[in-house]
Amino acid sequence: MVKNLPVRSVSYKDLTIEGWSRAAVQTYWRIPEMKLGFDLGAQPWDFMGTSTWFVSHTHLDHIACLPVYVARRRMMKMDPPTIYLPAYAVDIVHRLLAVVGRLDRGRLPCKLIGVEPGQEIEVSRELVVTVHQTFHTIPSVGYVVWERRKKLKPEYTNLTGEQIRDIRLQGTEVSEERRTPRIAYLGDSTPQGLDANPIMYEAEVLLTEVTFLAARHRSAKIHKMGHIHLDDIVARQDKFQNQLIIAAHVSSRYSSKQAEKILQKALPNMLDGRLRLWV
Repeated sequence: MVKNLPVRSVSYKDLTIEGWSRAAVQTYWRIPEMKLGFDLGAQPWDFMGTSTWFVSHTHLDHIACLPVYVARRRMMKMDPPTIYLPAYAVDIVHRLLAVVGRLDRGRLPCKLIGVEPGQEIEVSRELVVTVHQTFHTIPSVGYVVWERRKKLKPEYTNLTGEQIRDIRLQGTEVSEERRTPRIAYLGDSTPQGLDANPIMYEAEVLLTEVTFLAARHRSAKIHKMGHIHLDDIVARQDKFQNQLIIAAHVSSRYSSKQAEKILQKALPNMLDGRLRLWV
């Protein structure tokens, strides 16, 4: 296996969350069991088999590797991937791929699909992704991945299998869809991206940015840059209902040891052990 980029990994129930994110450097995440990923700031070689990606915005540390990823799949004779990204950027990215294709002297086949906040995307029979407005210095979106299951309606739970079959044969729907928010991906955003989308606080796993940590970096200035400060997390600590919170996209101004030391001082219990800092 080619090891060309850093990747951290954590397991949560039946899912694996893997990836890496450093502000202004590179961001990429993947949930292999769901066969999807978020952002393409770089592309670890073994992420290439994942064919569905959701891009939060078009800053280069989140999208720069898109042409390379598409070219690799073409080279390996894989099917063209599907890339969801903010709608305004679709035509621009098409032009980018055309220019890179001329430089590379090869086609870059992929399906680019524009998304808007409020939209719902059916990924598979079990998975639906919803699109949410976030607040960055350019148009940006976040995503929530929902698992959906058919469950018997409460009024039929005490019936026998034969009774349920008979009701169904009469044309009555005996089941209903139930959804569970499994993964929330904020992308780059001010804390308003969390507050405006309460489901981000409720998803089982939250991938959030915490770009700035130190007190010398004032929250008000950080918000103008479209980012979150650690103080914003501390102020909202009672809102997080998530089972696992991965805080990443830390500025390269901080070393790993500095970042961990600042976070431990601000949140010594690490939100009851649910918070993990990826640096």
